[in-house]
Amino acid sequence: MTNTAALQRYRTMRRIRSFEERVGELFLKGQSAGSMLHLSIGEEAVVGMTDAMRPGDTFTTHHRGHGVFLGRGADPARMMAEIAGKEDGYCRGKGGSMHIADRALGHLGANAIVGGGIPHVVGAGISCRNAGSGQISVAFFGDGAMSQGILYESMNMAALWRLPVIFCCINNQYGMGTRVDRSAGHCDFPARAEAFGLNAARADGADVEAVHDAAGALTKAARQGRPGYLEIDAYRFFGHARMDKSPYRTPEEEAGGRARDPLGTARARLAAEGIASEADLGGIDGDAAAEMDLALAHAIAATPPALSSMFEDVYAPGTPFPRPQADRLRAILSEGARA
Repeated sequence: MTNTAALQRYRTMRRIRSFEERVGELFLKGQSAGSMLHLSIGEEAVVGMTDAMRPGDTFTTHHRGHGVFLGRGADPARMMAEIAGKEDGYCRGKGGSMHIADRALGHLGANAIVGGGIPHVVGAGISCRNAGSGQISVAFFGDGAMSQGILYESMNMAALWRLPVIFCCINNQYGMGTRVDRSAGHCDFPARAEAFGLNAARADGADVEAVHDAAGALTKAARQGRPGYLEIDAYRFFGHARMDKSPYRTPEEEAGGRARDPLGTARARLAAEGIASEADLGGIDGDAAAEMDLALAHAIAATPPALSSMFEDVYAPGTPFPRPQADRLRAILSEGARA
C-alpha cells in the first residue's frame, strides 16, 4: 500500500458515499425516474476491487451498482442524470438506476435480475482469453445471487475453460428483507467457489485495504487464466430500496453494522499513520460533497428525452418503429366506419 493509493481509495469511497446520499435526495425531491433506488452505502470498500482492475477490464453490476461504476471512473453528473431519466444520462435516460451501461468504461451493464449479469462476464472472459489481451472481466453481485443457478454454471465454465474472470460477491447480509443465514443452508461462500476450482477469498468489507490486497492477488491470477471469487463481507446501512425502512432489523443490529463503516476505518488509518491530517480529510470530504451537489443540480435541470426517441436504441437498425396505439385505434375505427 502506498500513501497516495490509500488516500485515493478514501477519496473514491467518499465520493461514492456523497453520490448515494444525493441519489436519496433526488428521490425525495420526486426527480428520480421510477420508484426503486438501491443505495450502496456501507459497501464502499468495493473500491478495493475496482482499484485493482486496469483500464480495458470489463465488468457487470447488479441493481446496487452505483458505487462500482463510480469506482471504475463514471462521471457522476451523467450518472445522476441517468437516474433522473434525462437525455444526457449514460443511456439517454432509458436505463435509470438499475440498467446503466457504458462500454467505453468497460461497463457491460447493470441488471435488475438477481444474478442476471453474471454470465455476461463468461462471454467477455472468452473474448479476453482468445484475444490474449491480458484483460479480465469481473461480475459484481450481492449475496442473493449465491442462490442462483446461473452463478454456478458460470463458475463451472470459468474454471473449466480457465477464463480471466472474477466473481465478486458483495455480501451485505440481506437479500431484500431476508437475512443471508435464512436463505442459504451453508454460508461459507468461498468454499462453494473453491468446489468449482476457483481461487477464493473473503475480505472484511469494513477495510478497503484488506479488500484491495485480496483483489490484487485474485486479479493477478485471473490474468494468467486462473479465475477467482471474492466475497466482500459488508453491511447494508439502509433498507433494500429507498422506501424500505428495514423493519426486519433491530436498532441494535443496525447500530452494530454501521459501526463497521469502511470510511471510518479508512479515515482512522490514514490519520493514525500520518498519511493525511484531519484538515486534509475534511478537504476531501468537502470536495466530494460539492462535486455531488453539482451532479444533483445538473440532473434536476437536465432535459428529459423526447417522446419521439422512445423506440431508439431498442430495435435493430433498420427495423420500423412500432405504430403508436392511438394511430392503430384510429385506423381500426376508420376502417369500421367505411364498412
